[in-house]
Amino acid sequence: MPRTGPSSNLPAHPTPGLHASQPPPNLRPMASLHQLVEYCDKRTRRPSFKDYPGAVNGLQVANDGRVTRIGAAVDAGLAPFERAVERGVDFLIVHHGLFWGGVQPLTGPVYGRFAALVRGNCAVYSSHLPLDAHEDIGNNVLIARQLGLKPRRQFLPHENELIGWIAPNKYKRAQLCARLEELYPRVVSIECGSPTPKLVAFCSGSGNGAVPHLVAAGVDTLITGELREEWFNYAQEHRLNLICCGHYATEVHGVKALAAELAKKFRLPWEFIETENPL
Repeated sequence: MPRTGPSSNLPAHPTPGLHASQPPPNLRPMASLHQLVEYCDKRTRRPSFKDYPGAVNGLQVANDGRVTRIGAAVDAGLAPFERAVERGVDFLIVHHGLFWGGVQPLTGPVYGRFAALVRGNCAVYSSHLPLDAHEDIGNNVLIARQLGLKPRRQFLPHENELIGWIAPNKYKRAQLCARLEELYPRVVSIECGSPTPKLVAFCSGSGNGAVPHLVAAGVDTLITGELREEWFNYAQEHRLNLICCGHYATEVHGVKALAAELAKKFRLPWEFIETENPL
């Protein structure tokens, strides 16, 4: 793009000033890193929630133990880290963490990521599938609520968890698409299912794993982030509506919701670190 993030059902918050204009550290509200990590672990059920090995959910990089400003971002990366540090963030919640590539030498861009965090005293906490599946602050339920729908049951198994959500639907397909086009910068719809779907399934980010489970779940409409090309023929053959709203754009909600909740509990400021990802 450039663009702003998609609309959210979270309360609006004022845009804070630059790091240079913030109060001196000794005058800022403060919480301990341990307190924030403990709360996030419990809220997301991190210890018991089985994710992909590369997710490494939880605290991935520590700081000096004090937190004065919370940030939220979809991805770990040099650009969001530098922006977070510039804004005075010292606890950054991300959906896609640092270790998806496995063990790597701390050289080149990998070194740059960690160096930016250490120099800026910025901790990183990652939560992947727990923030897709969560019944209150998960990406999938929050997308449904944007549309005025109430998720009732889950689908899409992963290990011992269910990741996606399904909601009864009261809108025509055309109305759903029109609303999504208001909320998201780029919407691609494959419309081979019912023009008046009774149920809508939600799977933020990649929906490739969700499509094969739709028919068995009794659903013909999926709202997701992105899909592989092969699902077009599958949608025709199985009479499905597949609506893609962007991987990044559909996964801003969970990190925002967790950051907002954390900020309210510990009386700290927070903000979303936008990275203009068009994918």
